[in-house]
Amino acid sequence: MIIPFFQVDAFAPRPLTGNPAAVMPLEEWLPDEQLQAIAAENNLSETAFTVPLEGGDADYHLRWFTPTVEVDMCGHATLAAGHVLLTGDRVRFATRSGVLAVERQGDLLQ
Repeated sequence: MIIPFFQVDAFAPRPLTGNPAAVMPLEEWLPDEQLQAIAAENNLSETAFTVPLEGGDADYHLRWFTPTVEVDMCGHATLAAGHVLLTGDRVRFATRSGVLAVERQGDLLQ
């Protein structure tokens, strides 16, 4: 199985600075144990996994895993996922913490 992998440095004024997060877009969910094992292998503070959603209030479902546990919220990994998936001015994520949006503001994302 090949899963796309992106490492994004959020809050970075230049390359190789900021707060790194992995982003792994999926077509469908893998078992939780496999998501956790992948996050442990990545060994970054968070790995963001996304799955496309059709209709509703969000464009993607988003979950975050540390190397040891799934977490309810991660701001920098949300921005990282937005960086990878944003094609217009806004992308919306359905999460355990509600719907979160990443929006383009000039050259920045918020």
